Amino acid sequence: MAAEVKRSQVKILISDDDVEILRIMRKRLTQRGYQLIEANNGEEALQAALSDHPHLVVLDVMMPRLNGWEVCKYLRDREAYSDIGIVMLTAIGPKLNELTSPLYGADEHLDKPFDLEELEATIEKVLLARCGLTVVDDD
Repeated sequence: MAAEVKRSQVKILISDDDVEILRIMRKRLTQRGYQLIEANNGEEALQAALSDHPHLVVLDVMMPRLNGWEVCKYLRDREAYSDIGIVMLTAIGPKLNELTSPLYGADEHLDKPFDLEELEATIEKVLLARCGLTVVDDD
């Protein structure tokens, strides 16, 4: 059975080296009430995931230092982080993303450009499936 959690209690790490995409995600997800952590490259994303243990990470695939797949695989290879939901973002093409993301342990993937409503729906889907959380609006 899923536990209900207020949106303001959900911690999400967003990571992308494209500052505009990061800004768009930040604006939308903070307006919706989520707690956000941000990273501009894979190394920052991995450090933030390890230190802050978010409920979910949104990882761009092509980032400097470590790519999103490397971060994803690192988290999936460690039991202590198996409860973190992972959504991959990429512009490398839907077929490659669809085939590759599951190999590294990602829960879901979205192709760029993505729709913000689709991003939110995917986040909520992964929070339920991976974390057992049903997100509800704050009162």
